[in-house]
Amino acid sequence: MTTGAKHILMAAGFDDAQDVFNLIKKYPEELVPRSISDIVQNIDRFIVCKIDGHLVGVVSWQILPEIGAPKSPTVEIKSLAVEKEHQRKGIGTELVLTVMQRIALFHPAQIIILTFSPEFFAKLGFEKVPKETLMHKIYLGCANCTKYDSPFTCPEIAMAKQPPFPKTDGLT
Repeated sequence: MTTGAKHILMAAGFDDAQDVFNLIKKYPEELVPRSISDIVQNIDRFIVCKIDGHLVGVVSWQILPEIGAPKSPTVEIKSLAVEKEHQRKGIGTELVLTVMQRIALFHPAQIIILTFSPEFFAKLGFEKVPKETLMHKIYLGCANCTKYDSPFTCPEIAMAKQPPFPKTDGLT
């Protein structure tokens, strides 16, 4: 481990919801805000990192709906955040790899991310894609974003990773 103090990654529980909310809220320029109710309703899709019992990192995912029979489901990684003092120590990478292992259990056609840090995700095998190829994401979330006039003027970079995804290591 590269953090100095021992860090532990685990599935989030309801008792983590407020800390998850607070951490996401610390990064309003980088992350779309999430309400407490959204976090609680989706708590089973959050992975957290704790050091000495304190939440220092989080990541989540969302299965994007399809029209018609599901033939090529897409899963989006969302809300990746690490406390500033713990950044650049491998926690973000571990969170993403762990969430990709969880997502791989569903056998999606691709995993996507919209990010301001494309270099980070490129190191994990993600490639830039045109936002127009992610219209289900655009209609589902981006069209309702209040930060930008249009999803296509938003400076976030769309990226996707195709299978194979990291193998699971006994995650349940």
